[in-house]
Amino acid sequence: MVGDSGPVDTEGGRFAVITDDALDALRRLIGVPIVGTLEPWCHEATRDNIRHYAHGIGDDNPMWCDPDYAAAGPHGTIVAPPSFVFAMNRVLSGYVGGLPGIHAMWAGADIRWHRPITRNTEVRSEAHLAELVERQTSFAGRAIQQIYHVDYYDAATDELLCDGESWCFRTERDTARELGTKYKEAKARPPMEYSPEDIQAIFALYEAEERQGSERRFVEDVSVGAELPVMVKGPMTVTGFIAFAQGWGGLYIRANRLAWQQLRKHPGLGIPNAFGIPDVPERVHWESDLATEVGTPAAYDYGPERCSWLTHHLTDWMGDHGQLVSHQSRIRHHNVIGDWIKITGKVSAVHANEDGTQAVEITQQAHNQHGELSATGLGTLRLPTRSA
Repeated sequence: MVGDSGPVDTEGGRFAVITDDALDALRRLIGVPIVGTLEPWCHEATRDNIRHYAHGIGDDNPMWCDPDYAAAGPHGTIVAPPSFVFAMNRVLSGYVGGLPGIHAMWAGADIRWHRPITRNTEVRSEAHLAELVERQTSFAGRAIQQIYHVDYYDAATDELLCDGESWCFRTERDTARELGTKYKEAKARPPMEYSPEDIQAIFALYEAEERQGSERRFVEDVSVGAELPVMVKGPMTVTGFIAFAQGWGGLYIRANRLAWQQLRKHPGLGIPNAFGIPDVPERVHWESDLATEVGTPAAYDYGPERCSWLTHHLTDWMGDHGQLVSHQSRIRHHNVIGDWIKITGKVSAVHANEDGTQAVEITQQAHNQHGELSATGLGTLRLPTRSA
């Protein structure tokens, strides 16, 4: 875990640095199952858990939220949005081990779904550290890409529901703040300021969004090069980030006695705030003072949140009878408070599967209002066919 117990070497700076000893200790954990320490935010896909998560990403699809509507759908009950798996395992969401006091930034995932998670399914998961890769980045120079693998099972049947990999980049906060070049232009910009007309223009894009719903989108009607409708997210606010944390659970959000217990167990986790109170590094998502200390321009969105926006874009397009088979997300640029993004997509391939069905590949990009690439996605969908 970030801030795991043990010595924190700062080498004279304010924050910890990556040491060879800490890196060697982390390497010894590769392949070792993670057991007994990480309770998920949600054990079951209950009606309320599903709805809270969906609303946290701004998704009001009645397949997730309306039992009466979903009863007439292909599953006979409500199902969880694909990215709900983030709420059922904190490792996939970025809860990383080792390297005490070194910042972690969630940067991407490759996820595969084997069947939808239906209402009241109890899920158990297994996770382990899969790989460590040293990188050189413009954000912080030396960085350690820390990759985890997670499997999700139906607790009642042991059926594999989902599996995937996600990763964080571990970076030295002092180095990123003082020497990082990635956000040089962004840090020099004044904060965004919107006129009522600007806000109305963004709201008009929300109003124009469409959901395929119960009408089947047949694979025979899909052609390579076809563009998906644009999806909008933002403008980013702390309120929006909190909404996601309500549905997803966060990594270190604890109160009172539980917060004290967490800091006692992981003394390197707490970073004093403006009042001298040790608080968690996760507050970079709502406190710009700390966000700038770790090298970013301001408080910023969650990485899994952005991945969930990309999958939301796909589930709206594919409709109730489609299935998201896999998704690859890559985080490229922080969305800070005040930013907003447009998510675009294009059909990049249609090909036959071994079982006789056809798969549709969608390539996605998300850009902020400055034209900067925020994230990319590659989704594989299974759509109904007229012959079936």
